[in-house]
Amino acid sequence: MHTGGHRRPLLRSAAATLALVTLAGGGLLAAPAPARAADTVRGLQWHLDSLRIPEAHKLSRGRGVTVAVIDGGVYAAHPDLRGQVLKGTSLSSAVRADGHADPDREHGHGTAMAGIIAGRGGGPMRLLGIAPEARILPVALGQPREYDIAGGIRWAADAGADVINLSVGTPGDDPQVTEAVQYALGKGAVLVAAAGNRSTNQAVPTPANVPGVLAVGGTARNGSRWSGSVTGPELVLAAPGERIISSVPPPVSPNGYGVGDGTSDAAAIVSGVAALVRSRYPRLDAANVVNRLIRTARDRGAPGRDPEYGFGGVDVLAALTATVPEVDGNPLLTGASPRPGDPDADSPADDSDDGRPAVSFGLADNAPIQLALCLLAVLLAGVVIVVLVVVNRRAARRRVPGGPPGPQPQSPQGSQPR
Repeated sequence: MHTGGHRRPLLRSAAATLALVTLAGGGLLAAPAPARAADTVRGLQWHLDSLRIPEAHKLSRGRGVTVAVIDGGVYAAHPDLRGQVLKGTSLSSAVRADGHADPDREHGHGTAMAGIIAGRGGGPMRLLGIAPEARILPVALGQPREYDIAGGIRWAADAGADVINLSVGTPGDDPQVTEAVQYALGKGAVLVAAAGNRSTNQAVPTPANVPGVLAVGGTARNGSRWSGSVTGPELVLAAPGERIISSVPPPVSPNGYGVGDGTSDAAAIVSGVAALVRSRYPRLDAANVVNRLIRTARDRGAPGRDPEYGFGGVDVLAALTATVPEVDGNPLLTGASPRPGDPDADSPADDSDDGRPAVSFGLADNAPIQLALCLLAVLLAGVVIVVLVVVNRRAARRRVPGGPPGPQPQSPQGSQPR
């Protein structure tokens, strides 16, 4: 089962102006441009601005990274995905052998995830992905989508996927999926999975609940937890999951776009961010990509890791720019320690002192305990200074015989250090 809400075609309301782009045969027919930016595909991609993706694209666009999308197949002929989709595979007779088709006539789920990750962009009426220069490797599970998730993970790992997006899930635990996750981690892949939606899940599903996987919950436009997102101790990160526009096949929407809610979208966004990091830091192994995403997350909710946001909301610019000590293993598996000899091994990530959490310890921004510690430090420093001044004055008086006549100066009775 997929972990996204129903993806609504953009044919009505303010977004109805997207009907100005409709699929016709093999090409596009474009109507006159709308008067407002909010009525464009790019204008409806609020998550790009919230995550500061235009700034991030000055540093990385995902070049050289392959993201496997394990889903129902990808409609590779979509204008925003042409040239982005590699030859993949199909584990179902319902999808062609290379994975270049999406039989999902209700959601177009696999195509939507691929667009969120690697849409080419190129104008206000084109969908811009998080990592527009990454390549999509489709692994089609067909119908139902939960069929052979383990086989899909293994195939993607063997095909050399750098990032594996898993916007799919099944309730409970599956030993075969757990083994496949371990296999893919051993092959050097970063695995990102949706934490699930309350409409279909009461707990974080497989594979998001498997140790080592980046389990992603959804946030609303205001940054708070999206109400439909499943919570649980397995959560690692949070990302936008409310009213996310993406590419869909023609049967879902004649204009090629739809809007949906769900942790599927949030997981696709984090998969794109992982691709940006892998492209910018090509020497980093998967464990350190995971570590970088965790250490630079913006803490939300309860201080430190919590069941609603995990380590916090993904911070794209910090993940691309912060100084993060390298670790010797996946921190989601081992509580990995900094590598010996790392010059920054004892230093926190360079995150502009904005209170982002480390893996094992974190405080919310402006947390009261931070203020209390600062005040205590100032008070102790004041006490030390006063004591030193008094001692020095007394020592000076003892060193000068026959001091000035008259009574010696006395400290005001009852005075206290300030």
